[in-house]
Amino acid sequence: MSAPTATRSGAVDPKLLEILVCPLTKGPLRYDRARQELISDNAGLAYPIRDGIPIMLIDEARQIADDERKQ
Repeated sequence: MSAPTATRSGAVDPKLLEILVCPLTKGPLRYDRARQELISDNAGLAYPIRDGIPIMLIDEARQIADDERKQ
């Protein structure tokens, strides 16, 4: 059985989203397909997905604006 991964087509395996959490808050993430990011609304951070690999480093995340947060 292979480990769940992000695909090069841009889709993120739903099983991967179930197990990944924000490294800062340990809270859930949501997938922004258009920007290829995993969003932590609790932390206000967006983690990039590069070449199909989620980069789960706080230093690599970008701050998101309040209007980007999901209510």
